[in-house]
Amino acid sequence: MAKERIPRSISDEFCQKIQPQAKSIYIRDSQVKGLVLRVTPTGSKSWIFCYNAPCPKRKWRERKKGLGPFRDGRNDVAGLTVSAARREAERLKNEVRHKGADPIDDRRRQAAERAKEQAGRVLVKELFERWAATDLINRKDQGKEARRMVLKDVLPFIGDLNIKDVRKGHITEITDRLLQRGVNRMAKVVLSLTRQMFRFAVTRDLLESDPTALLRKKTIGGANVERDRVLDEDEIKDLAKKLPNANMAETATFAIWLVLATCCRIGELLKARWDHVDLERKFWRVPAQNSKNGREHIVYLSSFAIRHFVKLKELTGAGDWCFPASRKSDALCSKTVTKQITDRQRDSGGHKNRSKQIGALKLPRGMWKPHDLRRTGATLMNSLGVLPEVAERCLNHMEENKIKRIYQRYGYEAEMRQAWEKLGEKLDLLTGVAP
Repeated sequence: MAKERIPRSISDEFCQKIQPQAKSIYIRDSQVKGLVLRVTPTGSKSWIFCYNAPCPKRKWRERKKGLGPFRDGRNDVAGLTVSAARREAERLKNEVRHKGADPIDDRRRQAAERAKEQAGRVLVKELFERWAATDLINRKDQGKEARRMVLKDVLPFIGDLNIKDVRKGHITEITDRLLQRGVNRMAKVVLSLTRQMFRFAVTRDLLESDPTALLRKKTIGGANVERDRVLDEDEIKDLAKKLPNANMAETATFAIWLVLATCCRIGELLKARWDHVDLERKFWRVPAQNSKNGREHIVYLSSFAIRHFVKLKELTGAGDWCFPASRKSDALCSKTVTKQITDRQRDSGGHKNRSKQIGALKLPRGMWKPHDLRRTGATLMNSLGVLPEVAERCLNHMEENKIKRIYQRYGYEAEMRQAWEKLGEKLDLLTGVAP
């Protein structure tokens, strides 16, 4: 018999003894209307409550709600005994009859409410991981630097908060801590990253509003100051005298002169591989993935730059990297060179793991950084008669005028070669190398 529709008084002993058939069988309980025992071909036994619920299209519709498995004491199967199943069926029947409830719709509605409530319990650290996996991963460094800053300066303070509980005051508390450390620019960067993360939440409908919306970068540490530090010729001469006695790593010294001679960014230089540098044909190729603007750049090397690349290769050997890290398996971090330069311009000591060569690289016109050398090289080019258009090409700057960028396709290769050579000759004179 495939199905048994005849109601009968069901007992625990009967449920235990009944054997499965080729098709599922359904046995109605005679004591509680709507209670059914289902036995599947696999032998599993479970309870079903059948009832009629209001329907918009027709007066009634039959619904079936599972109550759970039959509790078989012999096999130690958890579930409902006959008496427990009857009590649950009576309870549901009372709700349907007197309260007009629909247990299945109620269950779905409750599940939807739980899901909605759960969505509202997203923690900031959970939001960050979702944002990182969706957006940050597409950045050039796969979001490593952004992750480092957020993990250090944001999540320790608000990571365990519900994103809906974050207020403007929480964000300003984070940026104020950074301002108190004297890292104003980092405070602005952290604010920017935090804003990007919460705007991500708004676009995903996880938040109704962005808690950083009313904050402005200029209110965090003041307005941005455009850096315009350039080393003059006397300072370059002074630097040439001071570097040999500054107790810097030799690779850092070479990096200083090569940034100045090529007008490149320090990060681009330190990521260079020897297969990017052609000393015979006198050029260095900066791959698109190493370039800030994502465009490949060719640097035509002057005699000054060639000489320093040759000495660098003699120093570092035949590895892959021009500036290898200590383990030789990766490139030297740009922060390493910047730290060495900054440490040697301090006014006092007392800092752990800092150079004792206090003031060894201080110059008359104030603090200088690796990026200032790039600006200095471009300024020297202009002073030597190099056209601004050519100097901009040497810096690998993107043409701002879209029309010019599209239609003016001349590459200025010869002019750029000449510009770098003029710069190299000038540096030879300033550093005391005979022409």
